[in-house]
Amino acid sequence: YNSRGGNTKQVAESLQRALAQAGAEVDVAEVTAGTVEEVCGRVGEADAVLAGFWCDKGTCTAEMDELLAHLGGKRVFLFGTAGFGGAPEYFDRILSGVRAKLPDGAAYAGGAMCQGRMGEGVRRRYEAMLEQNPGDARVQGMIANFDAALAPPDADDLDRIAAAAREALGL
Repeated sequence: YNSRGGNTKQVAESLQRALAQAGAEVDVAEVTAGTVEEVCGRVGEADAVLAGFWCDKGTCTAEMDELLAHLGGKRVFLFGTAGFGGAPEYFDRILSGVRAKLPDGAAYAGGAMCQGRMGEGVRRRYEAMLEQNPGDARVQGMIANFDAALAPPDADDLDRIAAAAREALGL
């Protein structure tokens, strides 16, 4: 998994517990600029890879992109968190774009996403935008979305993603 604010890490750890309870052997590794090569080596023995990412401008980060390129011959379940969203269509669009990064020979097993908390700096940026354009409905919507994302991922999100992963992996 690749996590910036802790949301995707929380989902990854929840998946690890849920899949281990279902009888799967699960190894969790954080993908960062300094660990991509090591993690690529660790997935070599895996039957399936659950690749988790935080949404960076509508897609995964460069580090996750590099890992995905090494998953040929693997069953892959994608999971992610996005600060903006909540609509299944939005999450499907993100998953579709990240799925397109998988190499030939990788078998897409499925995917699931949820909304995640954003840093307080994001809200301050939105507030500054609203100060420049008072009454801007788009910016007001962005602030409302920020406020709605203060709690997720919650237990329902974690359970839903775990259920999708268990189903995708036949557990």
